[in-house]
Amino acid sequence: MVPGNRLPVINEHRRTQLMDLMAERGWDRILLYGHGWRKEFFRCLVNFNYYGPYAVASLTRSGDLTVTVSHPWDVFEDTVRLEPDFARAFECASAIAGLELMEQRFVDACAQPVSATADVEELRRVKTAEEIECLKQAVDLADRGYQHFADVIEPGMREFELVAEVESFLKTNGAEDNFMLIASGGTEVVGMKPPTDRVLQKGDIINMELAAGYRGYTAQIGSPICVGEPTEMVKNFWNEITLPGYRRIVAEIAPGKPVEAMRIASKFFRDKGYQSRPTQCHGIDLVTDKPHVVAEHVSAEKFEEVLKPGMVIMAEPNPITPDGLFGIFLGHTFIVTGNGHEVVDDFPLEIAVAKS
Repeated sequence: MVPGNRLPVINEHRRTQLMDLMAERGWDRILLYGHGWRKEFFRCLVNFNYYGPYAVASLTRSGDLTVTVSHPWDVFEDTVRLEPDFARAFECASAIAGLELMEQRFVDACAQPVSATADVEELRRVKTAEEIECLKQAVDLADRGYQHFADVIEPGMREFELVAEVESFLKTNGAEDNFMLIASGGTEVVGMKPPTDRVLQKGDIINMELAAGYRGYTAQIGSPICVGEPTEMVKNFWNEITLPGYRRIVAEIAPGKPVEAMRIASKFFRDKGYQSRPTQCHGIDLVTDKPHVVAEHVSAEKFEEVLKPGMVIMAEPNPITPDGLFGIFLGHTFIVTGNGHEVVDDFPLEIAVAKS
């Protein structure tokens, strides 16, 4: 039986948007291309998790839709067409979202390929009702996954054992995917990385970023957990540095606010004498760090854009001590609304305390 989160789901509002785009640009057809690693252009219209190396959705200006895949595993009765010679899927291309990701042999099969990548990325910045519903389901999974994370920690566990517990919980409860980073210890908490065999100890503080996926859409939570009561140093860092920086970003999440303004936490951290990891805020949906990333190393000219209702933002200030040896990170997912924002997870703004 095909798993439920693989069945094709058409984003009807996105179909209408793409038809309007084709009429505006004079295109007869648009192709949304995906390969095994980058699936967002394909899945923003036809949402199922194909397992083969390639997939493409072909939409005409009149709304006719054809889905082509390269592997028989991804064929659903009469709804998806198998094409072993996948270059043939591009012979009738007019415009292609994801053109820059394509192999040269596919590009060569197109008569006169036109890139629709920027246009489709612009549409994707504002989520449709279908996408918002998927994101809210992902938030619920992330919320429950983080609570499970706090519930199962105990001294003597290794980092990879803890991550495996959470991974199992999320997959059992319907997550299509999960992206997770972790760092544990005391002053050795320097950043986020894959799990190691480090043994958790009483007194550890654990920074973890959990990103649960539902139908490809991802929501993130990042929040500290202490094994036993946090020290005064940890409490002070949280209350005087991390939390105030986070609240400065959150205050900027509203329609009409420039995306670039959300770098405000970096200045706050520097004024306090602290460092900051570069990324302060990013968009999130089918890709965990797009389409807008607010980072110190990205030029301001790229962020003339302002926030609009329907955009989904991950706010995650990451302050680090001046010596670079300690930090407490925090991040939550927000939807920009007509008059402000909605935080869509229930995880509290406090340091969780695990049993010790």
